[in-house]
Amino acid sequence: MTTYATAVSQLFALGQELATPAGTPLRKFDIEHMRTLVAALGHPERQFPSVLVAGTNGKGSTSATLASILRVAGYRTGLYTSPHLIQVNERIQISGVPISDSDFATTYARVDEVARQLVTKGDLKMHPSFFEMMTGMAFAYFAESRIDIAVLEVGMGGRLDATNVVDPLLSIITDIALDHQQFLGNTIAEIAREKAGIIHRGGLLVTLPQHPEANDVIGKVVIERNARAVSAADYVPDISPAHQSRVGTDRNQYQLKVMGEDVAIKSPLTGRHQLRNVALAISAAEQLNHRGFKIIPQQISDGIRQTFWPGRFQLIAGAPDFILDVAHNPAGAWALRCALSECCEGRPLTIIFGAMRDKAISEMAELLFPLADHVLLTQAHTVRAASPEEIREAATHAFDAPIIAETVPLAIERARAVTPENGVVVITGSIYIVGEALSILNPRA
Repeated sequence: MTTYATAVSQLFALGQELATPAGTPLRKFDIEHMRTLVAALGHPERQFPSVLVAGTNGKGSTSATLASILRVAGYRTGLYTSPHLIQVNERIQISGVPISDSDFATTYARVDEVARQLVTKGDLKMHPSFFEMMTGMAFAYFAESRIDIAVLEVGMGGRLDATNVVDPLLSIITDIALDHQQFLGNTIAEIAREKAGIIHRGGLLVTLPQHPEANDVIGKVVIERNARAVSAADYVPDISPAHQSRVGTDRNQYQLKVMGEDVAIKSPLTGRHQLRNVALAISAAEQLNHRGFKIIPQQISDGIRQTFWPGRFQLIAGAPDFILDVAHNPAGAWALRCALSECCEGRPLTIIFGAMRDKAISEMAELLFPLADHVLLTQAHTVRAASPEEIREAATHAFDAPIIAETVPLAIERARAVTPENGVVVITGSIYIVGEALSILNPRA
């Protein structure tokens, strides 16, 4: 009998196959691998309707918000996201509850047995990857649990992503920026082409106007595939000074007309960039309402308010305060910079930063480090993490004398020592850095 510990250990061993520590791909994405796996599993992905969410930034927040709306509306809702903050179970949830350890082990054993048989028979040349296994497990668990609908976050790209074997009720594309260039391409247009791969022939897309190159690619794919695109722009509130009384000082609280009714929007996800993610979730809920999922405006309001998506500008109050935010690329760093300028102006600021070796460390550092009185460089417990010394070398022009802290616990300890009680410690960069910090600062998480 496979134990939970064995399942997790074997899965993470598969995860090392994706890339070298420097980020060089070791195996190519091939959606046919996933099609072979789900066929052998009996096509569990066809046993429930789904929404597919791709993008560079905001896809997790959008997915979590939409899943919360559907849950409040009374639907047994599956949510599949990646990566996780603390425990791998977080990636597979039903109505806000992560898969249990026992169900995780049982589901893993079933999918792994099928995968091994496929390799033995020669139907697969190699064992499915970590992400292919997790995706197959999510599909199998959701089908067995008889969910009403699943919200599926694309892992990387879209066109060749393992999640793209589904035939979604609708697809969502969030903001596109440069990231994972070694896998997806070196320009916005190339990356957008990969993301637009989730637009299926005759399908429905919910998105927002964004970078002109991305808009152009998405528009062409919509036409090529005879799909229909819906803009969520009407649900993005006007945050100009003239409308400040309507939006509120926190910006994540405002009145909005949704499906013909005025409702109060109060999102726990802070930052003006989250206004776009919430708008996408609202628009998607409206479209699902047209497709047989009865959702009323008040349920949309309640679902947004009840969204739980930790590690995204999450405040842990204290002396000093801590803010945890996953900003793992320049676009995310810019969004964090804007949020900090709105909430923390005039307060002493310390930044704890760590990133993966294949990320745009120099660009992120130049955006964030000049804001800080102190910068601490650290690393997560993963082979792909850049060392503090590597980060310092990449960020020599961003900050004169960063403090080196080899581990996240040590970084937090030193940040407390150098930050006044009225100050703010911002922990950011890799999701793994934020996850380790969250487990220390909020053990019940």
